[in-house]
Amino acid sequence: MTAWTSDELTRIGTAEELRITLLRRDGTPRNPVTVWVARLGDDLYVRSVNGPSAAWFRGTQARREGHIRAGSIDKDVTFAFVDAGDQVNDQIDAAYRAKYRRYAASVIGHIVSAEARSATIKLAPCPTSY
Repeated sequence: MTAWTSDELTRIGTAEELRITLLRRDGTPRNPVTVWVARLGDDLYVRSVNGPSAAWFRGTQARREGHIRAGSIDKDVTFAFVDAGDQVNDQIDAAYRAKYRRYAASVIGHIVSAEARSATIKLAPCPTSY
């Protein structure tokens, strides 16, 4: 398993937003989707505020790999899905609240909602490019 470098973790983890690009079945790239990213130790997480019904989230489930761009880092990644009941979600919630605390509570509430928690993805660097 490939690990993030310290520089990648810092740059991506402190980036305001992250852009995810998925591939269609024919291998052509879809339009990138902009999401918030949370760092928890040596791990990076993203969530769909619209839950698992969001088209981009369903795309991650179908392909399980994609490309991200954040904090001047361009990287192919794999997706690991976090169970909604996993206790790590409480820590991810706290990371989102701390990072995006300047936003209104109503805005933060969407990214820490039960629906968003059910669409949590752990990002990992892809060992090979797709």
